[in-house]
Amino acid sequence: MAAAPTVIIGAGIGGLTSAAILSARGVPVTVLEKEAQPGGKVRQLEVEGVPIDAGPTVFTMRPVIENIFEEAGASLDDHLTLTRADRLARHAWDGTGHLDLFADPERSAEAVGEFAGAKAAAGFRSFSAEAARIFGILDKPFLRSSKPYPPNLMWRIGLHRVGALLAIRPYESLWKVLGEHFDDPRLRQLFGRYTTYCGSSPFHTPATLMLIAHVEQQGVWAIEGGMTALANALEAVARQNGVWFRYGAQVTGIHTSRKGVSGVTLESGEHIPTRSVICNADPSALGAGVFGEGLRRAAKPMAEKDRSLSAMVWLAKARPQGLPLTHHNVFFSPDYAREFAQIEAGHVPTDPTAYVCALDHGEEGASDSASGTAQRFQIIVNAPANGDIHDYTAGEKDQCTSNMMARLRACGLDLDPAGMDTPMQHRLVTPSDFSTLFPATGGALYGRASHGWAASFLRPGCRTKIRGLYCAGGATHPGAGVPMAALSGTLASEAVLSDRISTRWYHRGDIAGGMSTPSAPTAATG
Repeated sequence: MAAAPTVIIGAGIGGLTSAAILSARGVPVTVLEKEAQPGGKVRQLEVEGVPIDAGPTVFTMRPVIENIFEEAGASLDDHLTLTRADRLARHAWDGTGHLDLFADPERSAEAVGEFAGAKAAAGFRSFSAEAARIFGILDKPFLRSSKPYPPNLMWRIGLHRVGALLAIRPYESLWKVLGEHFDDPRLRQLFGRYTTYCGSSPFHTPATLMLIAHVEQQGVWAIEGGMTALANALEAVARQNGVWFRYGAQVTGIHTSRKGVSGVTLESGEHIPTRSVICNADPSALGAGVFGEGLRRAAKPMAEKDRSLSAMVWLAKARPQGLPLTHHNVFFSPDYAREFAQIEAGHVPTDPTAYVCALDHGEEGASDSASGTAQRFQIIVNAPANGDIHDYTAGEKDQCTSNMMARLRACGLDLDPAGMDTPMQHRLVTPSDFSTLFPATGGALYGRASHGWAASFLRPGCRTKIRGLYCAGGATHPGAGVPMAALSGTLASEAVLSDRISTRWYHRGDIAGGMSTPSAPTAATG
């Protein structure tokens, strides 16, 4: 009799990574995804018939993804075309011009100096050096290891390196430490914004998270075809290794016996026996009983106060005027503290910072669209993760859109200039939509917020309290973002392999090519 497959619930980046690696090791794998395509948060939605990226847009840590393809018996270059960006992002404030950062740190330092003076350039260099030092301390002992607790982390770093532990500055807020490097409040805003990459406030996160800035300085790549091309490539590799994908297959229950996991049940009523399940969903869904009351002990439900940020996300077709755009652009609010205080109070900011991904613009600002045609944009404003308790009305959506457009205009960009034959066309995705798409999160897009020194240790790891049940995805250790979600998938696959060996489940062998099987349909969300 053939061995029961490992079942992966969800075809997000973490689940796809686990599927590709496990299948390359000869483990039979079935992926069950409730949507109609792979990707999870990496997805596209249509505006007037045009697909627009609606998920992550920044691709970093290329070696992580390269290693995953190699472990799956493939080559990244055979599946994706990547172009390294010379210009990382453009940052704008009302009335004070704009500042570009570059892949070359010295070029960035020169740009900072021209923007804010020689002292600011020196501050950028000292900040970059500290961020690199923190990253170097934590990369292998923490980011690439299964969930370490503080004593375990001390052992991994080295008990003799007490100074290194203090150097990661876990007990000081990032906003405070940024003041040691930058007098200019605009630069504190710019480098504080990196904490929003993991859905957190710079006023509450430890200074340790300045390592995110170093990650970006190590390289940002554009993927031909957008981020969905990465999801499709991982799926293709997994299929080649024999993984079965079933779309429109919503899992409603995970079942256990005295020995651990015993199977899953679909919305259609179909039961699939298995002894190992990787849940590529927010672990809070387990703790909230989404997959069955008996699964609540697998993970703790996430309290509303602990949720990371959600977002208001506009997908738009527009003809921009004003400030020249590059691919990644940030338009800052005049009062960062007020902005995050409003979010903390449960409100979308009235004068928000807005991130604009000009999808048809290369890093130098040239549009890939024909002259005069509408271009594609994804615009993000941070919002509270209250989508399960607050339904955004049409009036609120209109007001949020008006506030966002006012911020862009204040910084010199108009996406809906008067007199245009075709006004801006858009659709807006709210925390309510994200809450529906990702159950038990309230729309939190990054799992648990990274607030306080212990937050990183409170994020669930790949193993749960139930034998044979594992977690992967951006809400698990090591954290949010495409490369981190991929690392979580790697850690989950290593845990499955280790446990199969220790319990004599594991039998290496070849598996025939995979297939995609339709199952019970589910309604699209977002």
